[in-house]
Amino acid sequence: MTSSAPDGGTEERMVGVERGSIMLGAGTLASRVTGLLRTVVLVGVVGSNRSAVADAFSVANQLPNSIFGLISVGILTAVIVPQIVRASRRQDGEEFVSKLVTMGGAIFLLMTGAAVVVAPWLVSLQLRPENTAQIALATAFAYWCLPQIFFYGLYALLGEVLNAKGIFGPFAWAPVANNILSIIGFLLIGMAFGENLARVAEWSPGMIASLGGVATGGIALQALVLLLFWRRTAIRLEIDFRWRGAQLGDLGRVASWTLLMALVSLGAGFYQSWVANEASGQGAASAVMSNAWLVFMLPYSIIVLSIGTPYYTRLSEHASLGAYPEMRRDISRSIRTLGFFLFAALSALVAAAVPASRVFTNSPHDAAEASLVLCCYLLSLVPLAVLFIVQRTFYALGDTRTPFWFTLFQTAVVIATASLAWLLHELHILPVTSLAAAVALGQSVASIGQSAIAVVLLRRRLGGLHVQDWVRPLARCLLAAVPATLAGWALYLALGGQAGWFVSDKLPGVLGTFAIGLLSGAVYVSALAMFRAPELAAALALIRARFPRRFSAVSSDDATNRRRTGSR
Repeated sequence: MTSSAPDGGTEERMVGVERGSIMLGAGTLASRVTGLLRTVVLVGVVGSNRSAVADAFSVANQLPNSIFGLISVGILTAVIVPQIVRASRRQDGEEFVSKLVTMGGAIFLLMTGAAVVVAPWLVSLQLRPENTAQIALATAFAYWCLPQIFFYGLYALLGEVLNAKGIFGPFAWAPVANNILSIIGFLLIGMAFGENLARVAEWSPGMIASLGGVATGGIALQALVLLLFWRRTAIRLEIDFRWRGAQLGDLGRVASWTLLMALVSLGAGFYQSWVANEASGQGAASAVMSNAWLVFMLPYSIIVLSIGTPYYTRLSEHASLGAYPEMRRDISRSIRTLGFFLFAALSALVAAAVPASRVFTNSPHDAAEASLVLCCYLLSLVPLAVLFIVQRTFYALGDTRTPFWFTLFQTAVVIATASLAWLLHELHILPVTSLAAAVALGQSVASIGQSAIAVVLLRRRLGGLHVQDWVRPLARCLLAAVPATLAGWALYLALGGQAGWFVSDKLPGVLGTFAIGLLSGAVYVSALAMFRAPELAAALALIRARFPRRFSAVSSDDATNRRRTGSR
């Protein structure tokens, strides 16, 4: 075990983490905001709640994400990122990266071809068999959307290398180009074919090609943007199929567990979709769940990915050196920081759930149904952040078997809760309009249990985790979030509730969400100040350290202080 780095080295690393977080946070924010606008435009074209077309497109357009998850979890996050960190210390690092990129590209291409062949089967697993017209439409959409797998893979693979080299900007901002292209394309489709095309029978092959082509074209652009910045890595990238003797043999062994884990999760996700889509055309189903998850991912992406991602490379570095004390400190610091910001976001979104959902629906009634789905997802916001750090600590240690087992537990609970929801519906206890919310609730219950088990297992692996150092701060933040949520909800009710101006249309929904969020945030900070919580001072110090004085102060020393500080 090695000792910790000297103070100067530690300071340089923290500067790198802060700079990486700033770049990732700003890019993620821009990406998520434009992504929300993209979804708003899409809802205007195909609808969301009670729209069979929206559910069909949601199923088809989620397939590339789901299948890419097999590759991302199985190869990129668990295998390639640590390998890139280690390769940076090797003399043949540049050649090794070329082999990794070539291997990854080949896998992405093969997975894309295989997915296209079995597209009808993949679609049929998620939609009710009696809805033959909807299945046919979703399958047609899938043929256009599945090539996204290759471009998702290319984007992620190139982005991992860029981030590992400390080049965060292109990876964080490239999705904005995708969203802008999609917004323009969806607007043109609405102008050409009319809005609210919620009837399956109205869709012609040309319309299907237009919508699917725009969706896939945006992902392709997102990947190609990264190639424009590759020269900044100073790596001469070549197509290299000479994998023998390149010490890639362990990759298959390590990836096998994570691929199996992702495959199990994929199957559970398909089953959830199948249960929820019983309500397709009648209430909240796949499209509403997808949009609710998008809102859920807004704070998760901005906060967890921007703060937690740069820590991942630090964890990988410390793991390669056997520096467990430093790893424990990184884990505790990252979870405390994430908890402070996430509980603020949680209180705001729960209070503003109906106005936020109105942005992605076409009526106040639909917004109320969709808000229930959103709130059920939000229950797992903080536990998933803890899981993000814990799971990637296992990956940094080169352990992919343990994450498989606690993910298997989560999958079992997901299937059990979705089956319970289906049974309650069949017994006429649970209305069809509540199926999606019940499935989302089951997802959160499973994630909370998974996170708890993961923490216990990591504590055993590291010989201690100093859990009390971050559980107590999280508890204080939770207490502060309660009055913050109540204050925001009171403002929503005072302005008319579901019949008020905040849910009258999409733009008022945005403004209402913003107003409620401001009030909830102010009460949250005030409550922590009353508790004299050290987390508040630490968070304010973190913000002051990043914007703008500290950032400009370190920029002059960037050439000597830059470190590899993070990857997606």
